[in-house]
This record gives sequence, structure tokens and C-alpha cells, in this order.
Amino acid sequence: MAPAPLIVGLSGTALTPDEAAFLTDLKPLGIILFARNVSTASALRALVDEAKSAAQTDLVFIDQEGGRVQRLKPPLAPTYPPARRIGDLYATDPGAGLRAAQLHGQLIAADCLALGITVPCLPVADVPIPGANDVIGDRAYGLDPATVSVLAKAAAEGVLAAGALPVVKHIPGHGRAMVDSHLALPTVNEPLHALAEHFEPFEAMANLPIAMTAHVRYTAIDEAAPATLSAPAIQLIRDTIGFGGLLLTDDISMHALAGPVEEDGAASLAAGCDVVLHCNGKMAEMVALAKTLPAITDTAATRLSAARAMLGPPVTAMDEERAEFDALIARRKAA
Repeated sequence: MAPAPLIVGLSGTALTPDEAAFLTDLKPLGIILFARNVSTASALRALVDEAKSAAQTDLVFIDQEGGRVQRLKPPLAPTYPPARRIGDLYATDPGAGLRAAQLHGQLIAADCLALGITVPCLPVADVPIPGANDVIGDRAYGLDPATVSVLAKAAAEGVLAAGALPVVKHIPGHGRAMVDSHLALPTVNEPLHALAEHFEPFEAMANLPIAMTAHVRYTAIDEAAPATLSAPAIQLIRDTIGFGGLLLTDDISMHALAGPVEEDGAASLAAGCDVVLHCNGKMAEMVALAKTLPAITDTAATRLSAARAMLGPPVTAMDEERAEFDALIARRKAA
């Protein structure tokens, strides 16, 4: 049975009977976890195993970037620095910064894999401009596309080296957004040539297995719709940026999108996204989406198979790598 083109959240630290039945019936492509799902290691592993079994999926997602966006915290995972600290190290010592970025991705992925989580959602490849909303802020590796391109790619390669799948965010670029898309729809009125530098990091990672869209309206691309719901924006992602992997929406329940989730979900697939991401764990919304979304397309299923083929055997002992990473970050702090 082909999976439904939907990734869903769960309500708490244990799978409810309704959730188990929903996952069993729908067979969503994946599950996404948040802080509300995290308690002890054993409870989280049990939740992950039960959800995987019910949905018959091996794809469990989590936002685990380090810094402000880190769902797994001590003792389940170390506290990691934000991407910007790695960028600062790169500015003073490019070799050390590049190695730190690769280790950052590899270590985060190893933490996730130890709990059965196979898709840590990083790197952030956005390039914030001065005055942009801080929703990206220090989640970005730097303020120039060259730095972001190099370091985000290294982090993604680290995730893959650990045996997990990275998700590059937020294509085609969230760096000019002046409001937080969790709360309202950002509108960017800059001409297309001004957006080109924001495309560069995504072009450098066009061969990655998975990317996540930006809930941002770029009037030079589509005067009416945000990228997630815009056929011209998705065409730009595919043709101009050249991204060929599985394309996820950002969370379809965010306030940047005005319609009912089932309408926005269907519109995102009609625009050319492959998979709808729904994060809040509200059963009524998930049921509505399940009733509305079409079956996964053959093209999306092919992209999904290609992504799954990049999952490797998980790494095991990482003690030396952790010590090396800690030393690199300590060097930056000392500087």
C-alpha cells in the first residue's frame, strides 16, 4: 500500500488508541515529533516504535538544529550551539568551521537515530538580511550566501554520514521575511534579481533528498499565494533552483496560511509539493486532511524511494567526534 502524502504530529508522550487507529488506517508517509512528545528515553523510544509500526513507516522527523530549535534536550541529547556560532568559527578559521558543521550534523543525527528518529530537520539554508524577523536569526550559519552554502551543505553531509536524512529549510528562502510565519504571512516585494542570492544555498544542495518550503509570499514570483501554495514558486524551486528531491510543506497549520488545513493541504499538492506536513497533533484536523488529500503521485513516490535509499546503517560510537566538536566550539568561545 502506498503511503498517504502526509506527515503528522502526535498529541503526547504515548500513542493514544485513536492515534494508533488513525495511523493504521491512513499509513501516512511519516511522523513528526515535538517537545510535547518527549519524556524519558524509554518512553520516547516506545512511542516511536509504536507509531512506526502502526503507520508502517521508517520516517520519523524532528526539528533538531541546536540552539533555540532543539526538541531533544539533556539527558536525551547534549545542548548544541546554534548554527551561527559555527558560522562565526568559520569566519576566523574556515577549516575548523567546516569540520564543526559536518560534525554538528553527524552528532545530532546520531542522537536521533539512537531513539529511532531517522529524519532530523536541518540544515537551515536561509540567509537573513538586516532587519529581518528573528524567526531565523542565529539559526542561519551566516549573513552571506557563500558561508551558508558551504556550512549548510557540510551539516547535511554529516547527517547523511550518520545514516539519517537531512531536510533543508526553507526553500526558496526565508531570509527577507519581516514577520514570523508561525504567526502571520510574510510578504516580500523585492524583484526577482534581489532574491537570487537567497536561492544560492539551495542550489548548492539541490541533490539533497528532502527540502521544506517557506510560507512566504514573494510577489515577484506569485502576487497572490505563498510559496507553499504557489505553482510558479514550486516551478522555480524545481527548474531555477534545480531541487529534485522530496518537497515537504512547512507546517500546514501555521498561521501564515489562512485557509482550513484541508484546503491548504490540497492546494499545496496541487501547486506541486509532494507531501503535506501537519504538526499540531489535533486529530480533527488530521482526519480532515486524510479525507481531502489525493493519493501520493508516482513522481513523489519515486522521490520518496530515492530518499529512503539514502538511509544508511546508523553510526554507533561517536565519542571521539563529540570530543572533537566540543574542542572546536570551545575554541570559538575562547576567541
